[in-house]
Amino acid sequence: MADNTGAEVILNNKGRESATYRVSLVIKKMLPDGQLEDVVEPSAEQQQALSIISYAPRKVVLAPGQSQTVRLGAHAPIDLPDGEYRVHMLFRAIPDADPAARDVNAQASGLSIMLTPVYGVSIPVITRKGELEAQAKIENIRVERDRGRATLLFDLARSGNRSISGTVLVSKAGSADPLAEVKGVSAYREVDRRTVAIDLGDRASAQLKGLVTVSFREDSGSTSAPVITEARASL
Repeated sequence: MADNTGAEVILNNKGRESATYRVSLVIKKMLPDGQLEDVVEPSAEQQQALSIISYAPRKVVLAPGQSQTVRLGAHAPIDLPDGEYRVHMLFRAIPDADPAARDVNAQASGLSIMLTPVYGVSIPVITRKGELEAQAKIENIRVERDRGRATLLFDLARSGNRSISGTVLVSKAGSADPLAEVKGVSAYREVDRRTVAIDLGDRASAQLKGLVTVSFREDSGSTSAPVITEARASL
């Protein structure tokens, strides 16, 4: 929710049964490999980020094929310092109790334990105040091969006082279509450099040899100019 005071997220149930979801806000930090890790003890700034965002509803029950809009609002105090404030909105499925399992447990003479996996997905919610800038650079392009399949890796270096998120294109001269296009590649403010790994699949792996261009274009949604950077490597 960069540079806006409101946004919407649409939650869809694509399954064949009714589902219940709990919606919450959490703090996560990015690691150098691009993975996200929960923050157990948020800092004062992270607590401030949580207080900025309001949202509703906080619990959603959806029939198969049904959707629900979750509305978000940003309410920043007048004296809020310029900067970027990020939380993650977590959608977690709440499993239904299994009647058959309850009956089995009730009839058992000993102690029974049933483990039910709980699945969830999170998306970043970013609020920005003031004129913030970021720069990006692609470095150290390399390839790892395993049984004919190739994984393209590179370092995405970030500088400035805000996060970046965009689309990576892997292309080769003479080819009309890109070898790979990956959206939603981010480098959050807490990392100056992160590793990006792209599985190219069988077809792209076979075409990878030679001069390859890797480019990054930041997604729109910020008043700042898009970050555009590219690098070439002979593989």
